[in-house]
This record gives sequence, C-alpha cells and structure tokens, in this order.
Amino acid sequence: MLLSTSSVFPERTAAAFQMAAALGYDGVEVMVWTDAVSQDAGALRGLAEHYGVPVLSVHAPCLLVTQRVWSPDPWERLRRAAELAETLEAPTVVVHPPFTWQRDYARTFADGLDDIAGRFGGLRFAVENMYPVRMAGRQFVPYVPGWDPTETGYASYTLDLSHCAASHTDALAMADRMGAGLAHVHLGDGTGEGRDEHLVPGRGSQPCAEVLRSLAGRGFT
Repeated sequence: MLLSTSSVFPERTAAAFQMAAALGYDGVEVMVWTDAVSQDAGALRGLAEHYGVPVLSVHAPCLLVTQRVWSPDPWERLRRAAELAETLEAPTVVVHPPFTWQRDYARTFADGLDDIAGRFGGLRFAVENMYPVRMAGRQFVPYVPGWDPTETGYASYTLDLSHCAASHTDALAMADRMGAGLAHVHLGDGTGEGRDEHLVPGRGSQPCAEVLRSLAGRGFT
C-alpha cells in the first residue's frame, strides 16, 4: 500500500515520505511534477532511506501541468520516468493515454509503449483509465483514442477508482476488462458527479472494498 506524493499537495514531495512513514505505508508513489525533488533520483533515494519507505511506483509527468517537465517531448518524459523508476528499483511506471493534441505521440503510442517496455525489461508501464470531461452541459474526451485504455488493449493497466466514478464506469467491470494486465490500483473514491474527486475510500459511491477483496482472485501481486 503506497502513498502518492500527489496526495499531500500543496505540500512538497518530501512531506509525503514523512507522512507515509508516520502512518505505516509500505512505500511511496512519486508523481513527477514541477517540484525538483520529484525529478531527482538522488534526492528521492535519500528520502526513502531516511524515512524507511521505498519508492515503488513512478507516475510519469503526463498531466496538463507537467507538459514541460524534463522535456516538451512526451516520449522523452516517459523515458526519463522509466530511468527514474529503474534507478529507484520501482517496478511500475504509471502513464496516461495521450491527449488529443499530441497527434504524433498518439499515433505511435501503442507501438512506442511496447518498444520502451522492451528497453526497460523489469518495468511495467501501466496505462491508467481516465474519464470524459463535462462542462456547461457538454461532454468531450480529451484523450486519444479514448479515456478507456481497455478498448485499445495494453500489456499493463492502472485501475483508478476515482476516474471510474467520473466516467460513470463500473470499477469491477473495468477490472474484469483489464484482466491479467491489471498491475496497479489507485484507490480513491468518487460520487459520480462527473469530475475527478479522489475522495477518501468510503466517502463516495465506488465499490472500494469489493475491488480490494477481488484482487487476490484476480492473481494480483
């Protein structure tokens, strides 16, 4: 059970390690963002050793606010995230589907992901389920080919329950579609109001406990 550094925002990355140690988490997921510490393997290793909580997942900088972290090239950002994970011995890199305006990246995303996974053989590149955006009574999908990665098919997936709520998707059915590729879970909650809430589990309508109970039967390790 990992604590994401994004969970302590607006506190900095280092605060997540302190909190994870105090609360008894097994490790940390580092969200690579504009905080320089989140981008620095040496600094992260020092924090992990000081607090006794290893980095076990790296979230690549693929948010709107991180499009210039490391490089404007999304492939370079993903490669750097993979190098960071490999250096820290974190087995998982979380990545989002491409945005609609990233045409070249989107066109080669599936093949490119297979290629980079081949170069970093010990890592899982877990593509996360996202959600459509609803504004002023309208809905649009800012991802290509869509917000549901199972419709394309990838080797590994991240199941995000808050995103399931935002997309009005059955989380257990999503886990079924991910099948043996389910490599990582973002455990949060949501009410289904159409936005990404990342509530504490139990404060929304998602079947958080049911998903957790199902993991062992799915061969989740």
